[in-house]
Amino acid sequence: MEEVEGIREFEPKIVAFTCNWSSYSSVDQAGISRTFYPSNVQIIRVMCTGRVDPLFVMRAFLNGADGVIIAGCHPNYCRYGGGNRQAEVRVKFLKMLMEEIGVSPARLRIEWISAMEGRRFVQVVQEMVGELKRMGPLLLRE
Repeated sequence: MEEVEGIREFEPKIVAFTCNWSSYSSVDQAGISRTFYPSNVQIIRVMCTGRVDPLFVMRAFLNGADGVIIAGCHPNYCRYGGGNRQAEVRVKFLKMLMEEIGVSPARLRIEWISAMEGRRFVQVVQEMVGELKRMGPLLLRE
């Protein structure tokens, strides 16, 4: 981290819920192709993004995450027949809730990333790090 006039540059913490069948493999693909993503992200593998409970997302924020990414299969390619669509509905709900409580909905992203899109995963993380740096840290109290 760089110091600017005695203050450390803000490095956001990101939690990424990744689908076991697609996006989690894209993280491996990024490593294999030596395309590294920022260390700001903590990967949590889930069998399907449809299994990401809204409480998991809110708990991530309450436990210090500045941003959350939910990354799953492309539409119509869900191994479980529609879990990614279910996740999409939940994210819309969560974004409305976040706005209502004064938290920027931009702190939550849902992305469709296949197993062979390692560079895309890296790009999404880098974009989110940049956005969160502009927004600053999320200051919540439980």
